[in-house]
Amino acid sequence: MTARIRPDLASIPAYSPGRSYPGAVKLSSNESTLGPLPTVAKAIAEAAEQAHRYPDNQASELRAALATFHDVAVENVAVGCGSVALCQELVQITCDAPTDEVVFAWRSFEAYPIVTQVGNATAVQVPLTEGLAHDFDAMAAAVTERTRLIFVCNPNNPTGTAAGRAEILRFLDAVPNHILVVLDEAYYEYLRLPEQDHPNGVEIGRTRPNVLVLRTFSKAYGMAGLRVGYAIGDPEVITALMKVHIPFSVNRIAQAAAIASLDARHELLDRTDGTVAERARMRTALLAAGYRIVPTEANFVWLPLGARSAEFGEACAEAGVLVRPYGADGVRVTAGDPHENDLFLAFATDPDTVRRFLG
Repeated sequence: MTARIRPDLASIPAYSPGRSYPGAVKLSSNESTLGPLPTVAKAIAEAAEQAHRYPDNQASELRAALATFHDVAVENVAVGCGSVALCQELVQITCDAPTDEVVFAWRSFEAYPIVTQVGNATAVQVPLTEGLAHDFDAMAAAVTERTRLIFVCNPNNPTGTAAGRAEILRFLDAVPNHILVVLDEAYYEYLRLPEQDHPNGVEIGRTRPNVLVLRTFSKAYGMAGLRVGYAIGDPEVITALMKVHIPFSVNRIAQAAAIASLDARHELLDRTDGTVAERARMRTALLAAGYRIVPTEANFVWLPLGARSAEFGEACAEAGVLVRPYGADGVRVTAGDPHENDLFLAFATDPDTVRRFLG
């Protein structure tokens, strides 16, 4: 007789951020193509020498560095094994019954429905607008007495669209104060919206205790393989997060690398300018070829190819480039190094490809 497992778990899809293929250019996982800076690599090597010791379970030094960086108290900061782990922990601390609801746009970050179901809660998916952006009026209308948590991915993954500060504030004003709203800003460092409407969630949350912000070292900081994300929010929420987090889940090397990355943040974040320039170049070329490409504020572009998405992904892989199809919705393509993007564009804008997928 085997152990009894929750039967609903059979319907949860495996979270698979993107496949690898020897020799292929990988533009499927939104990773940085640039490795750690020398100072960060040195911190990683030094921390590895202490790998036989447990890491600081409270991540005290890293939390203090993040608090200083964002001008908040240490009590406002939690860290996790990537921001996706924090997403799951947020469901755990807000939902305690299968009827509790988690609201988010769709399509958005693919982990949201997974962590909601793992947390034994109910997902409420609100379709994006025709412009592939959050429909905040519809999201506000979807709030019920059972709503416990709302995820807002900004910029949105996988479409790249971003809401400005004014739009987010209007939405927050429409949400009851007892509902936790999570501004998931994994791609924040790639935002280039006008300063007067720049949606800095940390600043927005200073006067709103029901707002929590997620950021990550996986994207602009180039640490996807080390898994460090963090949350900034009200101390009561942070305390709850720290009670449910898996002990030692942010390892010693990851903590050291994150601290060193904060010290080198100006040099690291300067790299985002090159990525932003490449995403603009890719979008321009794809638009000229006839694709519908919405403006993007992340490190990728989105091709809404509908039912042809999987076929496009397979054909692209055969051409030596891995991209990320999403069901029958579209294909996400990371902005990589110029030569990698050139290889993708050579395939995507080839007249035969255009006829095949847009004809």
